[in-house]
Amino acid sequence: MHEMSLAEGVLQLVEDTARREGARRVKLVVLEIGRLSSVEPEALKFCFEAVTHGSIAAGAALDIVDVPGAGWCLPCAATVPLQEIYGACPNCGSHQVQPTAGTEMRVREIEID
Repeated sequence: MHEMSLAEGVLQLVEDTARREGARRVKLVVLEIGRLSSVEPEALKFCFEAVTHGSIAAGAALDIVDVPGAGWCLPCAATVPLQEIYGACPNCGSHQVQPTAGTEMRVREIEID
């Protein structure tokens, strides 16, 4: 389960930010997770709760923003929605689609006290 290492990475970033800002505690972390990122949001929430125990982020809420997948279809020369990383173009059926959105995972917001 790679979500545990991802949660640990998020916690490190959150702790570094909180320390830099002189925070007493972290109240909220907002993550953007792309549908094509191979990250399971519910597993990440579980892991985040586990790794934050005893840290400055203990008890912090974790909000996850779903980022839809999109790609550039070479034959169509168009941006198209993607439901899976190696999915076919919904317009022409081609598999020559380069993902352009939905593969990311990033911290969007941290609310601190």
